[in-house]
Amino acid sequence: MSRTLAGPATLDLTVRKSLFRAHATPIGSEQDATAFLMRVAVSDATHNCWAWKHGARYRSSDDGEPGGTAGRPILQAIEMQDFDGVMVVVTRWFGGVKLGAGGLVRAYGGVAASCLRLAESVPLVVTTTLRLHVPFGALPLIQSRLDSWGARQEGCRFDAEGAWLELTAPLAEQDNVLIALRDLTRGQATIEILDPVG
Repeated sequence: MSRTLAGPATLDLTVRKSLFRAHATPIGSEQDATAFLMRVAVSDATHNCWAWKHGARYRSSDDGEPGGTAGRPILQAIEMQDFDGVMVVVTRWFGGVKLGAGGLVRAYGGVAASCLRLAESVPLVVTTTLRLHVPFGALPLIQSRLDSWGARQEGCRFDAEGAWLELTAPLAEQDNVLIALRDLTRGQATIEILDPVG
């Protein structure tokens, strides 16, 4: 089962006088990854190399290191430990000793892997998103049950007949939630199931 980080983590590693600092964090989108990079990148460092993976999407950057020696090894560290929804930024301060391509791959991949291994992780729960229209009277009943379903309300807007809700719930509980929604609304809910996430 895939997992993600419980929160941000940091690890320093010195390799032949160069300092490598890994910052890892859970992300929910590409925008989260960009914001994290902007937050932790050090402008006067030699390189700020990074990789992230979120579902089927992933990106990496060598930030001036020889091609394939930094971003890809960081991404491999994420994938090899079965992480998803994670970004790792490794900042390097050059210490005067060249490491060569193999040394760079080992250093970037190694500090990223160690940072992830030492960080607290949690199982990644695949969720489904439900968009539904319910009568006004059913809204408080549904909202009071969200916690018991492991669900979360992502949005709510009203029209003349009731409320449009967007809920996320664990995919494993989708059938139970659908049955409960139909029962609570006496079959009056219009429910659309969106793609699973996670």
